[in-house]
Amino acid sequence: MLDRDAVVALWEACGLTRPWNDANADFERAVGGASSDILLLEQDERLAATVMVGDDGHRGWVYYLGVAPDHRGRGLGRTLMEAAEVWLRERDAPKIQLMVRDDNEAAIGFYKALGYEVQPVVTIGKRLDPESS
Repeated sequence: MLDRDAVVALWEACGLTRPWNDANADFERAVGGASSDILLLEQDERLAATVMVGDDGHRGWVYYLGVAPDHRGRGLGRTLMEAAEVWLRERDAPKIQLMVRDDNEAAIGFYKALGYEVQPVVTIGKRLDPESS
C-alpha cells in the first residue's frame, strides 16, 4: 500500500515539490490512473526512494525521482530508473522522457550517466488552473 504522506514527504525532502504544483494531487492522479503509477524502494523498513511513471499513449514519462538524502550514493536512483524503463517497456512505450530544470547539473549528469541525452526541444506550457497564475 502506498503511503501518500510518506511519498510526498520524501519528495519535499528531495526538493522536488514546487508551490504551484499540488504534490498530493499529483500522487492521487498517478496512483488513480490506469496508465501511471508510483514505484517505491524501501530500505530498513522505511521509504528510501520513489519515482512516478506514466504512459501518455505516445511516450513514457518519469517524474519525481527522489532518493532520501541519507540513502543517496547507493544506486537507488539507478535501480528505480531501471524499474521505470521495465514498467514502460511492458506497456510498449517507444521512448522515455523526463524534464529536468536546466540549472540542475547534478541531475543532468545522473541521467547522462544512465545513457539519457539532452533533447533539442523547448518545453512550452500554460497553466489551466486560474488560481495558479
